Amino acid sequence: MSPVKSRIPNPKSQCARCLPLGFGFWVLGFVVCASGIALAQVGMPDPALMHGRAIPAGDLPNGTVTVRVVREAIGNNIVGQDVRVTAGSAQQTAKTDAQGRAEFKGLPSGAEARAQANVDGEALISEPFTVPASGGLRVILVAGLKEAAARKQQQAAAAAAEPPVRGAVVFGPNSRVVMEFRDDALRVFYLLDVVNSARGRVDIGGPLIIDLPTGAGGAGLLEGTTPTASVSGDRVTVTGPFAPGVTSVQVGFQLRYERPDITLRQTWPAAMEQLTVGIEKVGNVSISSPQFSTVGEVGADAGTPFLLASGPAMAAGATLTIELSNLPVHSPVPRYVALSLAAAIVAFGVWLAIGGRTTDESERKRLAQRREKLLSELAGLEKRRGRRGVALAPAEEARRQKIVADLEQIYGELDDSAGPQGGGRDVAA
Repeated sequence: MSPVKSRIPNPKSQCARCLPLGFGFWVLGFVVCASGIALAQVGMPDPALMHGRAIPAGDLPNGTVTVRVVREAIGNNIVGQDVRVTAGSAQQTAKTDAQGRAEFKGLPSGAEARAQANVDGEALISEPFTVPASGGLRVILVAGLKEAAARKQQQAAAAAAEPPVRGAVVFGPNSRVVMEFRDDALRVFYLLDVVNSARGRVDIGGPLIIDLPTGAGGAGLLEGTTPTASVSGDRVTVTGPFAPGVTSVQVGFQLRYERPDITLRQTWPAAMEQLTVGIEKVGNVSISSPQFSTVGEVGADAGTPFLLASGPAMAAGATLTIELSNLPVHSPVPRYVALSLAAAIVAFGVWLAIGGRTTDESERKRLAQRREKLLSELAGLEKRRGRRGVALAPAEEARRQKIVADLEQIYGELDDSAGPQGGGRDVAA
């Protein structure tokens, strides 16, 4: 992972806040979010994420669908509301009871169905669902979502216009630590909800600083993280003030290890309302901590098992200590051998370059000395021929021709070893 801001797409789903990574943690996040494992203090879900969706209910009789109608929030039930369910060619109508639920029995198994209601002129229609052969379904219809969203936006704008007040933030109950293994490294992800429970913006007296554990490398921010967060080395900084509600901070980094047992220590700059830690279970990997109250195994994406640990709240400034045992460790010998071979190859190449250059210089020197000697001998023969005014004796003429041939060869070898000068221009033929 690059040390710069990296952004990993955030899948859009019913449980999108629980699925912020493009890895095997999608299902793990869904398990934590949907089942409530290790999350005793999870807040009420966003009704907009539940509106119109069918949830399997094994406790209902076969072919039974219940439709709950609420206004803006779960629990704000609408009583006496007419609701209609159409399943294939069959159609049933019922009124909601004191809990805001209308019940429909005996719907045809396998039929595609929809639930709908009209609340004060607002048409509420569910997503299509299939009536199961076993068990039933629960559907919720939420009225007034647009009005609630507009009112929330107005409240946020009003709060943003007010000066911040001094206060504190916490890491909410949906915050968690997730780990997986990749290439002799442990990849760690902090998926943190920074919660401001006040009605207006809060100034905590400076930025929220998270110093990552010793050995953390390649830290980067994931998609969905607030733009007020940044990473420098092993430090995550979130500047304030903090708006009411949740500020998402999602950071990933890696820890390289060469031993099967390591200890991870993380000091939290704010209180942690609920401790949740998950790690990919490879081989006999185990996880323990004095802060854990439970450790269990859950299934995740493609059947990959994960160890899921939970613990009570931690105060601001407290240090989480996690003992990881039986980590998968690969022998470093092949890596060391490869590095040694690479170093030997580089050294041999340097030796060849230096040795070859020395050999070339020595050969040029020998050729130059022989050239001077032959030129001197040729000059003597030419001088004798000029003094006599006649041709040289056959033996001397043969020697002269041999010298000329040898000189041509020497000049050719000198030209080849020197190569073209000045980019190949103005080279003597």
